[in-house]
Amino acid sequence: MSEIIKDPVILYEDNHIVVLVKPANMLVQGDSTGDPDVLSWLKQYIKEKYNKPGEAFIGLVHRMDRPVGGLLVFARTSKAASRLSEQVRTHELCREYVCVCQGDAPDRFTLHDWLQKDEAANKVKVIPSYLKLQGKEAILHGRGVARRSGHSLVCIRLETGRAHQIRVQMQHAGHPLWGDNRYGNGKRGQQIALWGMRLTLNHPITGESMLFIAPPPEAAPWTAFTRELDGLEKAWPQIIFEPGQL
Repeated sequence: MSEIIKDPVILYEDNHIVVLVKPANMLVQGDSTGDPDVLSWLKQYIKEKYNKPGEAFIGLVHRMDRPVGGLLVFARTSKAASRLSEQVRTHELCREYVCVCQGDAPDRFTLHDWLQKDEAANKVKVIPSYLKLQGKEAILHGRGVARRSGHSLVCIRLETGRAHQIRVQMQHAGHPLWGDNRYGNGKRGQQIALWGMRLTLNHPITGESMLFIAPPPEAAPWTAFTRELDGLEKAWPQIIFEPGQL
């Protein structure tokens, strides 16, 4: 596992893409709060490093909830942004997370729901399938890796990328995430236990298959699952998500 990070950490960059680790509690994109965000930070980084006049182009490919940390890829050209967005649509760009949830999560499971977002409250809920035209389809696949003291370590692969998707679907399934004070029983000062640990994609220009793994920080409740997380970091098991499941 890694130390807690306070600024984005760049793992890979070239003329077309940047892959970095987003700190927990940092916005991906600026909002009305005016708080620091990854997109602005990255634009300033590129501008200063390469002495670029004006504002640097950075394409936002996918998002991550503010409390959540982990791997993100950004595009440095419009062509790369378009091709990466297409990979998101076709699931070639694959995002896999680890989380700690309440209860004994199943060994393998798929959650298929319809989500509706209340923009004013910035909160999402699961709605009945007969109201699906009022919401968006949300699908994820998971694997319970370990169980300890009434909690489970779970690996999750997103098939769709909806706002708050993992948090609200896991809560609806009876397994709210540890530290989630919006959809679970998180307490003041707790950090939500959800982390973007694995990212796979094809380079938008060269076509090279790329894999990135970044473990969660050494903090509660991750420390209860140190052995399992170390195993995932060394070699993400192929049995977690069987080929053809998506």
